[in-house]
Amino acid sequence: MSAQDQPGPDQDEDAPSLDPDPDPDLQPHQAEPGAPSPQDQPAEGPAEDARAVPPTVDRGDLILQGLRSAAAWSWRFLLVVAAVAVVLYLLGRVWVGVLPIILALIVSSVLWPVVRWLRRHRWPAGLAAATVMVTALAIFGGIVAAIAPGVGSQLRQVADNVTEGADIVLEWLSGPPVNLQSEQLDDYVDRATEWLESRASVLAEGALSTLSTVGSILVTTVLVLVLTFFFLKDGHRFLPWLRTSVGRTAGLYLTEALARVWVTLGGFLRAQAVVAAVDSVFIGLGLVLLQVPLAFALAVITFFLAFIPIVGAFVAGGLAVLVALVSQGWVTALWVLVIVVVVQQAESTFVAPLMHSRVMSMHPVVVILGVAAGGTLWGVLGAFLAVPVLASALTLIRFGSEHLDLRTGELHTDDLRNITDEGRRAAQRAESAAPIFQLRARRAYLQAQGEQGAARVALLDRTSEIAASLRDRLLPPILRRDRDDGDQDHPPRA
Repeated sequence: MSAQDQPGPDQDEDAPSLDPDPDPDLQPHQAEPGAPSPQDQPAEGPAEDARAVPPTVDRGDLILQGLRSAAAWSWRFLLVVAAVAVVLYLLGRVWVGVLPIILALIVSSVLWPVVRWLRRHRWPAGLAAATVMVTALAIFGGIVAAIAPGVGSQLRQVADNVTEGADIVLEWLSGPPVNLQSEQLDDYVDRATEWLESRASVLAEGALSTLSTVGSILVTTVLVLVLTFFFLKDGHRFLPWLRTSVGRTAGLYLTEALARVWVTLGGFLRAQAVVAAVDSVFIGLGLVLLQVPLAFALAVITFFLAFIPIVGAFVAGGLAVLVALVSQGWVTALWVLVIVVVVQQAESTFVAPLMHSRVMSMHPVVVILGVAAGGTLWGVLGAFLAVPVLASALTLIRFGSEHLDLRTGELHTDDLRNITDEGRRAAQRAESAAPIFQLRARRAYLQAQGEQGAARVALLDRTSEIAASLRDRLLPPILRRDRDDGDQDHPPRA
């Protein structure tokens, strides 16, 4: 074999091989005609290695995308919270003027059905409103007049019973196991007197604040009566004025939304009045049968406290049990407790669901939390207004949800119960816009499908490139080794 037939070191020694343990004694032979020489092999370099790397997704990009979405939701949420805080702050600043309006709306929603019935029978608006208001005030005044004499006489009896109960308690404290001496009792009484004298200025300030509170209540009551009269007389003109003020399209939606809030508010209060009447009648009847003092007054108190759901029932029942305990002993108090529990359980099981299911569906947990929040922030008035406000807010939320479903095509106008003609037209407008949103959703879907298809094509192309690269790198050494093995098995003849 001549020298020119010997392969150079740059030809064979640097050629890639899959042989894990090559034999140094074996020398490669001359390549057959037509076989690719080492010089013809594609040069290996950074470009080929880069193409062989499979595509990956950076975790940092995904984390950054998630943070961007969270930031977008966060600043929108903060803007909504800030707007709500500003609205509540402004309401707090003008609460003296807002409270009579809210109370007048609540009273008007209860009296409006009677006014509407009178107006349908050709009564003038002012006369119908005045007649209904005077009648309602007469009924309320008659109830108070009927309660007052009995309450005045029976309060003295209850006070005497309280005195007797206090003497019994003192006798029990003076005996075993307490063994409290009379001198110690006198000392405690003297300390209490000194404390009251030291707090005289504070008590005087409290009395003055009480007088100012009474004056504020009287002014608020007068404002509520005046506003209620005008709401009953001219309330039917409010929605047309609103439509002309805010615009034709927005007026359609606002008319239906406010009409639903009005119906929900009035229906809730009337349903709660029926529930309160059931509680007061049956609990009052039980108190009369047990000859508990202040039975009629306690029944009336139960009626008004029942307008504060759940909490008012417990307060009224506890007050009735306390009066029975002080006046007639623990046996009668136990019977009163049984009557209160049975009546309230029957009312909450049968009467309340039947009445409230037609108006709204609110879970008791939502009611309890609303009453607790309203009572904590604004006292008894807040506890009273909590449920009507929640009912109105839920009505608006359901109205918005219905129109979202109309735009998505999941609902149709015939599936809704619109109160006003404007609400029906608003629903038709929302339903007519459904194809536009469906077209947008279709375009977004097709765009996503196109991006997925392009990603699959790119992945297939990349896979083909990687396969071709691996073939070009691995197949020639394998073929060359097979040829070398064949030459060793069949050495050339001399």
